[in-house]
Amino acid sequence: MIIGFAVWSIVFLLLLGIGIRAWMSDKAVGFYTGTNPPEVTDVRRYNRAVAVLWFVYAVLFELTGLPLLFLKKNSPGFLWPAAIVPVITIALLITYNRILCRYEQKPGRER
Repeated sequence: MIIGFAVWSIVFLLLLGIGIRAWMSDKAVGFYTGTNPPEVTDVRRYNRAVAVLWFVYAVLFELTGLPLLFLKKNSPGFLWPAAIVPVITIALLITYNRILCRYEQKPGRER
């Protein structure tokens, strides 16, 4: 299933690209689609934390797809990535909310 792993790796590269863009951004980066970026106390540190989050998620995503290289067609081993990706995605969301709580501009506080 080399083709499956190749497609999986393309998604990995896209996730890595999101992390690189967050790392290099001068403005606070958004995380959720359709919402404005948050007001943060330290834009550089917030962007770096979000970028590292995306890097870790991308690596875990790629490692989860490694079994695709060794499985035969219609193998029950394909359930491994299908079970693990939602778990690491939930961990991604929880970790982002912790980052947001740490760097979010509190009402009434000036920069």
